[in-house]
Amino acid sequence: MARMTGGQAVVKALRKHGVDTIFALPGVQLDGLFSALHDEGNAIRVIHTRHEQGAAYMAFGYARASGRPGVYAVVPGPGVLNSTAALCTAYACNAPVVCLSGQIPSTHIGRGHGLLHEIPDQLAILRGLTKWAGRAMHPVEAPIMVNEAFRQMGAGRVRPVALEVPMDVLLAEAEVEIPDPFASPPPPPLDNELIDKAAKLLLAAKRPLVCVGGGAFGAVAEIAKLAELYGAPIMMTRNGIGLIPDTHPLALREPEGHRLWADADLVLAVGTRLTPMVPSWGLDDAIKIIRIDIDPEEIARVARPAIGIVADAKAALAALNARLAQAGPRPSRVAEVAELKATLKREYDKLGPQMAWLKALRAGIPEHGILVDELTQVGYCTRFAFPVTRPGTYITTGYQGTLGYGFATALGVKAAKPDTPVVSIAGDGGFMYNVQELSTAVQQRLNVVTVIFNDGAFGNVQRMQKELYGGRVIATKLHNPDFVKLAENFGAQGLRADTPEALTAAIKQALDSPLPTLIEVPVGEMPDPWHLLQLPRARKRKP
Repeated sequence: MARMTGGQAVVKALRKHGVDTIFALPGVQLDGLFSALHDEGNAIRVIHTRHEQGAAYMAFGYARASGRPGVYAVVPGPGVLNSTAALCTAYACNAPVVCLSGQIPSTHIGRGHGLLHEIPDQLAILRGLTKWAGRAMHPVEAPIMVNEAFRQMGAGRVRPVALEVPMDVLLAEAEVEIPDPFASPPPPPLDNELIDKAAKLLLAAKRPLVCVGGGAFGAVAEIAKLAELYGAPIMMTRNGIGLIPDTHPLALREPEGHRLWADADLVLAVGTRLTPMVPSWGLDDAIKIIRIDIDPEEIARVARPAIGIVADAKAALAALNARLAQAGPRPSRVAEVAELKATLKREYDKLGPQMAWLKALRAGIPEHGILVDELTQVGYCTRFAFPVTRPGTYITTGYQGTLGYGFATALGVKAAKPDTPVVSIAGDGGFMYNVQELSTAVQQRLNVVTVIFNDGAFGNVQRMQKELYGGRVIATKLHNPDFVKLAENFGAQGLRADTPEALTAAIKQALDSPLPTLIEVPVGEMPDPWHLLQLPRARKRKP
């Protein structure tokens, strides 16, 4: 045991968990933490941002890109509240994010004295946005609570966690022992009887469909083996994009999967909520569902499956593949999938402007480069038409759809993978949510390439106002800066591309620069892609 402050105890515990980067803004309630970070030298890199939302999104991007915990630290009250959009995005995407919050002095918590940054029951707010949230009330407790936060985050289904430490606890000194990290509980044991039943159902099916989501990224090799052995079409959900290459002859996105859902007799769902499939596409008595998920609550959340297997995806698929290998080859559906892809491509090509820009993006970004999408007209279309050939090279918000997340998230991605090309796309509306983080990008040498499709509007909402509400356009026209000059004023590189060919060239130029780069792409109104995103019912709901 050694004498140290609560802040030092927190920092040393973080180091034991391998944390080497923290995204943070200083403030009086965090003085003890930042003093401790200073004393640790370069052991933990502190990337200080210009807004708490930026810090939290960067932690999210760091976690998504690396698979390691993304840690951010903010002051209580408004600091925590500013970060909550990113925290709920991490929750939606099952990202290992740690929110480390300061707090008012411990003796005043819950008493309503009106202290600086005090809000009623901050811990309750954090518990509503995370898998687990706790508070350390003494320096001795601090490393134990850090360990518990990491244990909770890594047990079963990964999700964000939060820990708050009052300002007096961060500054107080005590004899503190820094324990080794707590061991996370092992995944649930495989139920071999259920695996056998699932294999029999799979082999008996005539029109099976495999559906894989973000919870299957630990089983990339097993999914590839499943495709080889079973030969069924494999649909990647939005969070599952990249699990198998889009060039694979059995790989599908959601619009193609929707066509097959209509007459599928069995769906094997791995690491996915099966949303919007079950609630929106529908069920009937002619379709059976097999679900594999680490989260027991997820198995029957939207509908009770024929077989529900609570297990790690890698272990469950390896066991299933062993059974399928004994059965021999099945009839090939490669030709059917190829025809379906060709049919949907003709639909995609009707979105001419978006498809041209997607083609330009793909031509400019190396295959190992990472694309961070956004809530913008081109971004919507990446969900079904941007080719992804490697796992982890497409990052999205999942169902949360948090407008403005992309640029700051991409900076976190770059912090995690400094040698990997990172490209963020955004609309002019979404980009301005975190425009201030251009300062962070330049100061921290995070040379992300950001493509801004500038239509001078919240384009998606404006089109809906015109088409669905009789042209009642309100609050959707935007006044923007000259983005090229804006970038240059921050010390970044600013470029403009007026054509798809110019965009490809600009991306390649930007990727050769040590500076972060903004590429402004002036665009007009684009065709509506939502008939390919909000897909109609394909079969009746199960009685």
